[in-house]
Amino acid sequence: MELYNHFNAHTPPPDGKAPLFFQELKSHIHRRLIERIDLAQLELLRSGELAYEIGTVLETLIAEEGVPLSRQEKERLIIEVQHETFGLGPIEPLLSSPDISDILVNNYASTYVERHGKLEKSDIVFRDNNHLLQIIERIVSKVGRRIDESSPYVDARLPDGSRVNAIIPPLAIDGPVLSIRRFGLIPLTMTDLLASGTLDQRIATIIEGAVKSRLNILICGGTGTGKTTLLNVISEFIPDNERIITIEDSAELQLKQDHVVRLEARSANIEGTGEVTQRDLLRNSLRMRPNRIILGEVRGGEALDMLQAMNTGHDGSISTIHANTVRDAMTRLATMVMMAGMELPDRVIREQIASAINLVIHLVRFPDGTRRVVKVSEITGMKGAAIEMQDIFCFVQKGVDHQGWVQGEFQPTGVRPAFAERFELSGFTLPPDSFEGEETR
Repeated sequence: MELYNHFNAHTPPPDGKAPLFFQELKSHIHRRLIERIDLAQLELLRSGELAYEIGTVLETLIAEEGVPLSRQEKERLIIEVQHETFGLGPIEPLLSSPDISDILVNNYASTYVERHGKLEKSDIVFRDNNHLLQIIERIVSKVGRRIDESSPYVDARLPDGSRVNAIIPPLAIDGPVLSIRRFGLIPLTMTDLLASGTLDQRIATIIEGAVKSRLNILICGGTGTGKTTLLNVISEFIPDNERIITIEDSAELQLKQDHVVRLEARSANIEGTGEVTQRDLLRNSLRMRPNRIILGEVRGGEALDMLQAMNTGHDGSISTIHANTVRDAMTRLATMVMMAGMELPDRVIREQIASAINLVIHLVRFPDGTRRVVKVSEITGMKGAAIEMQDIFCFVQKGVDHQGWVQGEFQPTGVRPAFAERFELSGFTLPPDSFEGEETR
């Protein structure tokens, strides 16, 4: 009766969010559910039986409370309590939405999502910051990590491969912060990228030839430009009879081949020991007879070992790097080689890069949320003390339409790359006009 009177004293707010009472009722029902059921026994049930059993118990608990709820409210309450018990609480519906790529929880009352490249505010709310902290702890505990005042930030991943970062007070002033970079359950294909305008058929054909001809490829771009997605897509061109080893800081790649060995770096434990870096994994992978090494993202001293591998018979390797231009990618790569602790002259480092990398693909995320390959460049060698390169394809922006969509087209520069001969030797034939610019046709 107390809950009933409390319910009558509250009315839904005009912005459509759940009233405070609904959150309190959900918490109360959840506590009673935990007291009523045997979680150990429920783990033995199949998912369909589990949903039925929990639904039955929740129907009984709601009836016992005597709270007048509409059918819609009752169904919503049952679903949300199930999410609290076995899922990730309020964000569980967001994780099942295929068009959401990022979930950004700033505090218990503020959540944003990214749909089709654009941020928008969500009506998802948590009960309080403690509730949000419980969800974060549930995520990180499943991957053997911990988060507390002594270790107030953590990287983790969800079972579907989505990347998770969390940071809590005292570092986060307004309460726990949770960021989830989602990856689709069904990996994108080159057909999907062509349909979305990320690249055109001519560029796709060149990339296919580069992979099959075992060129070393570096994908560069800013945060959220789709580097990992493109890496995952172009890996589909690797033959099935090759042994592939992937090395990542946080496992995200979803390769379709059978002969794939996935390695993931490990952070130090609470005592500061047990760390395994990407560089450690890369060195170890050289003893595992790889045909291809795919480094999810080069970000430190492993750059030197990656270049050494590319220059000593492990051709056909692919990696990504954060950079705003192709030239910046070369500079950042040289800087990372220096982080390996080797006292190498700058010219020697650049010669290693020029010798190892064959093709650089640059991605940009435009204001309308679209991602495009804006430049495909070939590394041709050294010119003096600088790395020499030439652009093969560029995306030329023509303007913006009345709806804010970026307009433009992919154009060849008219330069025939040196690797075209390698394509022919590998048995990969390109259309005769693949590299012809408009003025040469």
